[in-house]
Amino acid sequence: MHECVRSDAALTRAFRILGKRWSAVVLGSLRSGPAGFRELSRAIDGLSDSVLSDRLSELTKEGLIARTVDEGPPVAVSYELTESGKALMPALHQISEWAEEHLLSEGC
Repeated sequence: MHECVRSDAALTRAFRILGKRWSAVVLGSLRSGPAGFRELSRAIDGLSDSVLSDRLSELTKEGLIARTVDEGPPVAVSYELTESGKALMPALHQISEWAEEHLLSEGC
């Protein structure tokens, strides 16, 4: 008889956030520095503005990105990785390398 193995609580918490579609891609898109909403929207093919808005709000709430408002004129909003978000980049890089090696390419 097989015994059930309890899931890793930390991994469960991490994938509650990272397991949502586009979350890791949004984080990875911010690795090179701050970006505005339009810049992120153009950089991530297939991501709707409403889902991008949701993910930015969620990732901000979780403390992985910071939202900065420049009162302008014109008013400008930018997003950047927090220290917690930056600490996640090596893991996302490893996942990206794994995907390059082990997953079939979707083609360009």
